[in-house]
Amino acid sequence: MANALAEFSQALAAIVDGTGKSVVRVDARRGMPATGFVWSADGVIVTAHHVVMQPDDITVGLPDGQAVPAILVGRDPSTDLAVLRVEASGLAPATLASFDALRVGHVVLALGRPGKTVMATLGIVSALGHSWRTPAGGELDRYLQTDVVMYPGFSGGPLVDAGGQVLGLNTSALLRGVSLAVPAPSLDRLVQTILTHGHVRRGYLGIGAQPARLPEGLAAQVGQETGLLVISVEPGSPAESGGLLMGDTIVTFDGQPVRHMDDLLALLGGGRVGKTVPVRLVRAGALTEQPVTIGEHD
Repeated sequence: MANALAEFSQALAAIVDGTGKSVVRVDARRGMPATGFVWSADGVIVTAHHVVMQPDDITVGLPDGQAVPAILVGRDPSTDLAVLRVEASGLAPATLASFDALRVGHVVLALGRPGKTVMATLGIVSALGHSWRTPAGGELDRYLQTDVVMYPGFSGGPLVDAGGQVLGLNTSALLRGVSLAVPAPSLDRLVQTILTHGHVRRGYLGIGAQPARLPEGLAAQVGQETGLLVISVEPGSPAESGGLLMGDTIVTFDGQPVRHMDDLLALLGGGRVGKTVPVRLVRAGALTEQPVTIGEHD
């Protein structure tokens, strides 16, 4: 038993030593350093959006002890992600883990470098779900919750599996009092989008809406009991340009059923920005269809 514990302890220390070579300190808020990690050898660093409070005055502390200036490439507040770039050589990029075998109960490590040396805390995966929309509207491929203790300065650091690969980016800002991680599949998609566009593209209609029950006859005709009642239309918005009116009830959007606001938001991904899609709706008790060109959210 003692040998097994000693081997386990040595294995954890080896993971920290190995992955710690990719973990950096991020100084982007007064008196409160945070953590980030190396995304690519050409100087791309990822960290948490909420720790970048001084976007024009950012310093990154590298594993070798150097402190170098960084620029903010872009950020996505809805998933608490920021991408930085530094001019440095010899950087060791982190390796992203596969989610195929990840299960609730698996051991994980959260790494941080709020000072000059790497810190670590041990926990397990406490919840693992499918796609999840954050309270701020961000789209994540998986819901990943752990019981690791998020010490001050750990936000933006990597969540690491037993193989030393990065499962996600730790954040304390998406849900108050809950240790969550932006999962690796989402990181891959979001970082590439930010590097290309400077932000994460999201579609925009410009309506306020709420679920509403459809009349029995129309419900049978469209095959759903509820739609999305338009209660406001912003002036100059894509919705107004597309002819949507207050009092319309949207039942499908680009051919997909819409019953709740989350259904609509899920269909307003960046890939649909600029596209004209059919919106099927109920107006004055009758079904009609309006073509609407999707705008981009600021």
